[in-house]
Amino acid sequence: MSPQTAFALPATVNGAERLDTNFAGTGKTQVYFAGSLSSMTNGVAIDHVGRLLVAAKVGTPGGQRFGLARLLADGSADLAFGIKGSISGQFALGFEAMAGKARALPNGHILVAGLHYENAHRTLPALAMFDQQGCPVQGFGDNGRCVVHLPGNLSWGARDAWLPPGVPSAEACDVCVQDDGRILLLTNHYFEPTDHVGMLIRLNADGSLDDSFNGRGFVMVRHLLMNTWLSSLMVQRDGRILVSGSINFPEEGLLARYHPDGRLDDSFAVDGFMTFKAREHSAQINQIVQHENGDLHCFGSSRDPMLCLSLKVHSNGRPDIHCNGGKPKLLGVGRSSCRWTAAETQPDGRVLTVGSMVGGIEADFIFARYLPSGQLDRSFAKGIGWCRTRLGRGSHTATSLAIQADGCIVIGGYSLDGNCRAIVARYQC
Repeated sequence: MSPQTAFALPATVNGAERLDTNFAGTGKTQVYFAGSLSSMTNGVAIDHVGRLLVAAKVGTPGGQRFGLARLLADGSADLAFGIKGSISGQFALGFEAMAGKARALPNGHILVAGLHYENAHRTLPALAMFDQQGCPVQGFGDNGRCVVHLPGNLSWGARDAWLPPGVPSAEACDVCVQDDGRILLLTNHYFEPTDHVGMLIRLNADGSLDDSFNGRGFVMVRHLLMNTWLSSLMVQRDGRILVSGSINFPEEGLLARYHPDGRLDDSFAVDGFMTFKAREHSAQINQIVQHENGDLHCFGSSRDPMLCLSLKVHSNGRPDIHCNGGKPKLLGVGRSSCRWTAAETQPDGRVLTVGSMVGGIEADFIFARYLPSGQLDRSFAKGIGWCRTRLGRGSHTATSLAIQADGCIVIGGYSLDGNCRAIVARYQC
């Protein structure tokens, strides 16, 4: 398999004109957090009335904090939320914090998932819950906040050193809320630099550990005793739980599936696990989506070189041989490294995915649309199937994606021109 390479085209052709100027006047906006020195959007979501929720890592004079902002549908700050539209803080007394994901709950509450930095080197998964005004929900955790401690310090992770824009972070954070209100989240336990084990955790709706899940509230995800790293999770329509990431060095892409009670689903792929390489390249999965027929579409990147990666598999974990012969597809954009970071399925079954160029002044937002068959949608972006957008001076890294009810695409990320600044852009398709 040879990678498909697509070289950058002039801005007037490659889709930069798709920025929706009805959003914040220019199609993009900086997300402000009171008292911040820097900020990075890590997650975006849309609530039940169309407002945008932005989860971020916020730099303050006192150190890093988790951030949650709410924007109106037109991109302006929702001044009725928090302090002038945003909240920042810590999950517990201690060192620092960051937010990775925000979820709008059916009762109107907002769940934030992130990491509590216990010290300069160690992390713990953490959650906070807020009401519609941005006040802590008292029935959740300790005054609306919860740091997850597992027996044997199994929820301890390693803190990232600063990395160039777009380079995959070691601070994985993902969360899903089940229909019954119970919360699934993942983290990676650190043994040593080349030895991790993924942790899949379930909490009750009040933030307490759910002992009914695998008999102890968590599952250690480890394949063949190899270094196992989790990046994302997804709850299927039938309630089974998919986790993804990578194993081993050099990395191989990883998918694993569990029953709702935490038991490994050994009917999936080979004894519950599916791994792959991108031919001679290593691979990592950053996001999974599910099609209406149950098929799965995985997005991430290869390594050495780093290229955008997609792979379509059937619901049983077997590769779809009708899509690229069942092998991963690699897409090069321009002459820089690139990767997919997030994806979401549109109502018509097509899949939008967003990512970034990596490093240097060519670090731009990129996004693409795929057909349910797994092929690039050549009717998108003037027949190319993907877009690259230069948002201005400096480098720009896309981290997250949401689709509004009217079909507009919201992409969250950050710009780097001196300090990092959280940004959100909106596109029309």
